[in-house]
Amino acid sequence: MGKRDGRRGGVGGVSRSRRLVRALPAVMICVGVAFDVGTPTEVTAVPLFAAASLVAAPFFSLADTVRVAVAAILVVLAIRLSDGAILRVVSITDLLTLVTVGALAVLINRVVRRGTEQLASARVIAETAMRAVLPKPEDRIGGLLVAARYEAAQADEFVGGDLFAVADTPHGVRLVVGDVRGKGLDAVAAVAVVIGAFREAAEQERSLEGVAQRLERALAREGSRRGGLDSMEGFVTAVLAEIPVGSDTLKVINRGHPEPLVLHPDGVLDVLAPTAPALPLGMGLGTWPARSDEWTLPAGAMFLAFTDGLSEARDMTGVFYDPADRLRGRLFPGPEELLSALTDDVRLHTGGRSTDDLALLAVARPARGQQERRTTVKIVRRDRE
Repeated sequence: MGKRDGRRGGVGGVSRSRRLVRALPAVMICVGVAFDVGTPTEVTAVPLFAAASLVAAPFFSLADTVRVAVAAILVVLAIRLSDGAILRVVSITDLLTLVTVGALAVLINRVVRRGTEQLASARVIAETAMRAVLPKPEDRIGGLLVAARYEAAQADEFVGGDLFAVADTPHGVRLVVGDVRGKGLDAVAAVAVVIGAFREAAEQERSLEGVAQRLERALAREGSRRGGLDSMEGFVTAVLAEIPVGSDTLKVINRGHPEPLVLHPDGVLDVLAPTAPALPLGMGLGTWPARSDEWTLPAGAMFLAFTDGLSEARDMTGVFYDPADRLRGRLFPGPEELLSALTDDVRLHTGGRSTDDLALLAVARPARGQQERRTTVKIVRRDRE
């Protein structure tokens, strides 16, 4: 319950801050009026009236900014008329100051709005490109049930370096989950390189090791095309997997990525730790010998791969989210239900304050006679047991 309350508190805090910003110009004008009326004529509250217009400029619409500026000018004009001091040099200077500041506030408002529109345009372009290179896979591929999710760290954003892809090939179902270092359009371009190379290599290469080497070469070519991409700036952590047709064998290559999991139908969970740690793809340190490890994926079991946006998600005290601990002993009807429960649970853990994107890919080998869909068994543990 504490985490749920913390999440509500965070949303409520943002809402209160917005209300405060909206009310601040009116409050400053009211305080200015009280100060001006309650003090001698020689003392002026013009700085408060001027500040009201400047506060409105970056947060209000153009029309509202103009209204605040005009209101400040009219209030000062009314006060000076009531004092009989409208023709004094100080009063005229105050009014000219407010007119100048009001015009400046309008200019600031236009600059901020234009910058916001340009940012929104760039974001739409990046999101469109990201969705083009990272389409959602089919629900059933090569006789396996498949589900994938991309969870952006910020609401309404879909731009980052996390990636996933699934391909039905003559060698079985092959998949990749990865994380490109970086954000924005550069990350989208790197994702496109990795996904494109994977789709081609997955069809043509006889071994999973060959697929990994093709990705390595593709990233090296991209680095050369860009004039020597810094090896420490362009690497990609990735998990590649292969599920041969008609076999319960699961082959996995891990290139510096969080360890995937296998969830068995009886609640047992396997953490697929590589026998030999390997560097990420694209490090530029020569050819790294890719070695696959073999595991089993029996009927009714699910393979889950994810990016570090899941395993490095923290709660309010800085404790990392541990997917193996949270999922061990839990039962799920299928991959879609697993990912739904998992994303809900990590939001509870972080209180809705995710700082990194995350990609999730789950593949299940259906058991004989298993229903396509059943009621989801949620993760219900919210506090540490």
